[in-house]
Amino acid sequence: MARDIEDIQRELDRTRRQFASTLDQLAERSRPENIVDDAKRSATDKLNDPKVQKILAGVAGAVVLAVAFGVYRSRKKSNDLKELQRMLSERLS
Repeated sequence: MARDIEDIQRELDRTRRQFASTLDQLAERSRPENIVDDAKRSATDKLNDPKVQKILAGVAGAVVLAVAFGVYRSRKKSNDLKELQRMLSERLS
């Protein structure tokens, strides 16, 4: 059964409105402020996740240990060098 012109026109109008609405939504989503806000919200949500907090705490602990170990080794080398210098100065004296 053939559709009449009015049905086709109504369908075209409805499709046009839906398309315009979709374009408006895409334009709104693609605004830089909205993209930044979405990224902030996503990052905040992830940081509030207990699993992520545990992982970050573990990484922070590992970094602290690595820095402490580096400081310890640096001081030990410095002390060892001072001891060698002292021993050499005693030997040469």
